[in-house]
Amino acid sequence: MVTLVTSNKHKFQEIREMFDHNGLNLEWHELTYEEIQADDTYSISYDSCRKLVNVVKAPFFMEDTGLYIDSLKGFPGPYSSYVSRTLGNPGILRLLNGPGRSAKFVTVVSYYDGNSILQFDGVLRGHISAESRGENGFGYDPIFVPEGSDMTLSEMGIDLKNSLSHRSMAISKLISYLKRNDKLK
Repeated sequence: MVTLVTSNKHKFQEIREMFDHNGLNLEWHELTYEEIQADDTYSISYDSCRKLVNVVKAPFFMEDTGLYIDSLKGFPGPYSSYVSRTLGNPGILRLLNGPGRSAKFVTVVSYYDGNSILQFDGVLRGHISAESRGENGFGYDPIFVPEGSDMTLSEMGIDLKNSLSHRSMAISKLISYLKRNDKLK
């Protein structure tokens, strides 16, 4: 059994769906923890995992995601959660009134197996839409359109979103590692 540490029920539901699809059990440890302020998602995820090594029973993992908008020099990046709470999607859309709308999501999973911390990442490139669209998903999903799609992540059902999202890329790498190394007992 592997445990996901997060206070975000939407993340848990998405990730549980991926584990279920692979015939794996996932436990949820609902926990809020303090994150460092850093300039990259990898450092934040790693530091958060390191802080919980003596708090949560291994094996466990957590993930951190950032939205990096090219014309805003990567903003909000590792501050995505704070910007989502304070400016929200309407604020991001107001900042982007020009043609430069390319962006990417970066998700970093940090997994602690009882001995060491391993990281798995996923990157989804796309652009910010001109308006918020869709009823599914959470966070920036209503304004992010993946490359090769006309739909925002929020307009997609969970199965389609999980087949291409940044989070699913990182979680798929974790699941492959767990299966390959027989870490699911």
